[in-house]
Amino acid sequence: MPRKRPVPDETGSEALKHLKIDDTSSDSDPSDTEPTEHITNAFLDTICRNSLDFDFEEQCSVSLSITNIYACLVCGKYFQGRGQQTHAYFHSINDEHHVFINLKTLHVYVLPDNYEVMDKSLNDIKDIIQPTYSTHDVMRIDDVIGRGHDLMGHPYTVGCVGLNRVKHTSYINVIIQTLAHIRPIRNFLLTLSNLDKRPPLVRKLSMVVRRMWHARRFKAHISPHECVQEIVVLSKGRFGLDEEADPFELLVWMLNTLHGMVRKKKTSVVYETVRGKMQVAMRKVQDVSQDDMVEDVEATISTMPFLALSLELPPTPLFTHPSTDDEDERANIPQVALGTLLQRYDGTTTVETNGLVWQYTVTNLPTYIVCHVKRFTKHNMLEKNPTVVNFPVCNVPFGELLHVHGSTSVTYDLVVNVCHVGHQGKSAVDGAVLTEFEESPFFAYVRQGENLWFRVHDLQVEPVMPQMLFLSDSYIQVWQRN
Repeated sequence: MPRKRPVPDETGSEALKHLKIDDTSSDSDPSDTEPTEHITNAFLDTICRNSLDFDFEEQCSVSLSITNIYACLVCGKYFQGRGQQTHAYFHSINDEHHVFINLKTLHVYVLPDNYEVMDKSLNDIKDIIQPTYSTHDVMRIDDVIGRGHDLMGHPYTVGCVGLNRVKHTSYINVIIQTLAHIRPIRNFLLTLSNLDKRPPLVRKLSMVVRRMWHARRFKAHISPHECVQEIVVLSKGRFGLDEEADPFELLVWMLNTLHGMVRKKKTSVVYETVRGKMQVAMRKVQDVSQDDMVEDVEATISTMPFLALSLELPPTPLFTHPSTDDEDERANIPQVALGTLLQRYDGTTTVETNGLVWQYTVTNLPTYIVCHVKRFTKHNMLEKNPTVVNFPVCNVPFGELLHVHGSTSVTYDLVVNVCHVGHQGKSAVDGAVLTEFEESPFFAYVRQGENLWFRVHDLQVEPVMPQMLFLSDSYIQVWQRN
């Protein structure tokens, strides 16, 4: 039987005298109605939290307008306005859904009577729409491994929340996971004030990160749809939805773009966290005969910043022993230690390319080091070097390995390991493997607490042992200074 709106009696009419009813088609001034506590329970029992999803763009489901949007707390649909002749007003009459919330002001109204209600039972909904964190909250967020439960009782780990994949965007999901686990950047996004005045990318990324670290979510997953769309638009299609792109290129683009949007006095929390410095020496290779006298060629030395250390893998052998059914297929894949790859930046190793000899010396280590394992060669990431990179997950002496003056005792722990997965096809001429892409080829290992690891592959989140990390094809690593 349809539910009827409550008709106030003579006593209740006294309470309604204090309500200001809005009969206009617009509500640009949300303070035009006074909240009441006399009718706080009216229709609140019709709210269906299982139908609510605030991860998507604030857009009217009828007019597609993006201004003055209200969400129906019964069915979850978005409508424009709340006055007469508005889509929300007609929805309240036609569908008898009466409770609406303004997605900007978080004021709750009952339509079509158009009065505001205030009730503490609505606070959880408001907190889902706009999660807020104090400095004290952020300081304690890493002290314990937070466990939350959605409305269905399904447990999830706070901070390790699955992200819904929008078409071919696993490469975007892993970068969002990466940024959400670099503490200074994460803390900045959690406590950022005046979000409405921030650039769209900063605002939308901040909302995704805030919802990832929320302990009282209605659902155990998040849709980063708005953030993904903003990346596509802002990059002018460089990073799209129709095919997987290079997550490392996206990470560098995101770091530089965020720096430009939030910097103050030529610096920002982004560069202060991940940017280091190195000295680059370059000299030409002399082509001389055996009898000629060779004079030392003076090197050109320059200092330059870096956001990541690119690690060159050794070439894949052209011929390998064929594996049998009883052998592990990975037994034939070459292996290399992380320390060996880092020798490129120790100040003594030289690299020769195109008639030039390069020598790299790291002079300043950042708080977080990003390492990029160069697996892909050409043909749009179809040729991949499958070499296994061996590494410990904690106390890696980057200062000693790189011979950084004054920082030889500095160690780092791994916090994020982005990996690539793909079926191995036939070998290319140079020994690289032609990779057959899977539908979602990128996933991330992320660390929570001291040594608890999770494998996050789009919506799938599962705990793993630290010993399992190096078994996958590492592509991007983020190391945190101890």
